[in-house]
This record gives sequence, structure tokens and C-alpha cells, in this order.
Amino acid sequence: MAETSQSAGRAAPGRNRGTPGAPRPRNTASSPGNTRSAKAASPKPAAPAADAETLVGHYRLMLLIRRFEERAARAYTEAKIGGYCHLNLGEEATVVGLMAALRPTDYLFTNYRDHGYAIARGIGAERVMAELYGRSDGVSKGWGGSMHLFDAEARMLGGYGIVGGQVPLATGAALAVAYRGGDDVVMCQMGDGTAAIGAFHESLNIAALWDLPVVFVIVNNGLGMGTTVEKSSAEPELHRRGAAYRMESARVDGTDVVAVRDAARTAVERARAERRPYLLETTSPRLKGHSVVDPARYRSKEEKEALKAADPLARMALELEEAGILSLDERDRLDAEVRAEIDAAAAFADASPEPDVSTLFDYTYATPVPGELRRLPADPVFGS
Repeated sequence: MAETSQSAGRAAPGRNRGTPGAPRPRNTASSPGNTRSAKAASPKPAAPAADAETLVGHYRLMLLIRRFEERAARAYTEAKIGGYCHLNLGEEATVVGLMAALRPTDYLFTNYRDHGYAIARGIGAERVMAELYGRSDGVSKGWGGSMHLFDAEARMLGGYGIVGGQVPLATGAALAVAYRGGDDVVMCQMGDGTAAIGAFHESLNIAALWDLPVVFVIVNNGLGMGTTVEKSSAEPELHRRGAAYRMESARVDGTDVVAVRDAARTAVERARAERRPYLLETTSPRLKGHSVVDPARYRSKEEKEALKAADPLARMALELEEAGILSLDERDRLDAEVRAEIDAAAAFADASPEPDVSTLFDYTYATPVPGELRRLPADPVFGS
């Protein structure tokens, strides 16, 4: 059974809190005063045809994100991608589950680990890859790069490189939604390290005070760069922080796409119907280092093996096979199909032109600003 956030206490000093970075036990806890049981173990009843189609769709999207990120890692070593690059490898179930809970009209803010969210939000893999390559056909015209994917039409309002930079902005967007009316919801994704900064607490406080329709999502991968959550947070179950603001919260197994989807739907629909904020935590360990240049030497061999064994993509493939929903041949066909899509995305990015330097300042402001400085670093201070 899952614990509520009211009843579970903090681990005592010296007590073993689990392997750093390893997958957490499968549970979904809600607070205050609302307990939900963990998903029942197999054997599972056969899924109806419509549900089976949905599950295969979730699996295919997870597979697409996995193959995209693998190709991005390769492109980085080939010097086709510059700057910082953070991958969703191992977090595909969380990404797909969260995005399945949103309507097309809802708004999304993310941190810098944003590639999978853009793809799951319906932004084509070719446009995302072109942005990583810094090309003009990219989702941000080649000027944003890996950490700054933005598409107003898809209502994905960033990728933010500053830890927690998106949280106050998402809260402001929720204020705009509340002021304008309607039933849109804002979802704000962040990493576990963000839950320790001041802007996190300030944003949750004002969202609760003003009854804003925003779902704050902490993707807890167990590590803030190389430091475990247990060593950096006095309360490692981060969703419990919502209690300080009388905000309903829950914790869910982020390696289970259906559990994440259902928990996110609950959060989103509460925010939509009750116009109240919600704090959701997903436990979703990343398979690789913090970024593509991080070898993750802070993990032991045993931890790496445990993460590999808990791979959400392999887990879902096995569950679909055991349920008679997706055969090995069908999986191979899907994989070939997805690999071809990623190859096409990489080819598209390779063929896309680099942005002209004259466009560098085109999106500094939303509207023209008198006297706006457009001097490049090499330009003289005073022109002729």
C-alpha cells in the first residue's frame, strides 16, 4: 500500500534510505488525507482493443524519444550539437505519461531536459533535431539550442537553462489564464534540485493563495547533477512540500507510463475543475549522466545494473508482450519504423541552413523597442 504524506516520517539518522539514484518502490501517495494503492502486480487481464491501441501508442512514443535521444548523443560526439545537451534517457515513461494528460490548449513549461517533451507535445522530431543542430528550420529558428525549445502554437513555452527559471513564469502564465477565464491548465515540469530553491516555494505559495490552475511536476531522478536527493534534502519525498501551502500532492512511479498518465490526469483535472494548484512528483531515474559529457562516475557498477534492469522501455515492451498486445515481430517493425523517422530527422537537420547572423536579435522583444541595441560583439562601439 502507498503511504500518505501525513503518515510517512523522515528516515532516522543512519537508516538506509536506498541506493542513490536507484528506482523507488512503485507507489502513488496523495496528500493530505487521500491514499491510493499501488498498481496491482501481474497477471493482468487482457486489455480492450481501444486500450491496447493506446498502450501501443504510448510505447511507440517512448521508443521514438529513446531513439531520438540516442541519436542526439551520437550527434554531440560528432560536433553537430554544441553547448549543453541533457537527455531524457530513462525518463520516457514520465514524459509520455505527463503529456498524455494535457489538452492541446494547455500550456507547458519545462527545464533544460526538454527534447522528449517537445516531441510528445507534437513538435516534429525533425524540427527538434534541427534546433539541436542550431539550424534555421529548428523550433526556435536555431538560436535556442537544446535547452530552449519553444513553440507558441504547441503551447510549449520553454525550455529553461536556469534551474527553476520556469517556475515563476509558469505561475504567471497560470495567473493570466485565471484572469482571462476559460479552463486551460498550466503544467510546469522541473527537476528535483529545483524543489530546494526560493522561487519554488514563492511560486507554490502564490499559486495556492491566488487559486491558480497550475500543476507543478517534480521529476525526481534521484540526483541533482551528482548529489543524491537523500543527501541534499531533509525531506527526500519532495511532494510533501506541498503540505506547507495546503496544496494537494502525490508521488507516483515514473517508470510506469500508465501510472504517470493517470496521476497526471487527476492533477490536471483537479486544477482544471477546481482552479487550484497541484504538486505531482514522479520518481524517474535517468539512465545516463546529468548531460552528455557526464560519465556518471558517482554511480557504482551495481547501481548502473539496477537502472538497466528497471529500464521503463524494456519493462513496457515485456508487459505488452505478456499481455498479448505487441509481439516481438511487431516490436521489431515499430523499431525499424522509428529508426527511419529519426534518420529522416537527422537528415533534415543536416540539410537545414544555419541562421543568418542578421536574425540574432529578431526575438529579443515581442514588439519593437525604440533604441534597441543590435550591436554584435565584434562591432565598434560607435559606427561611422
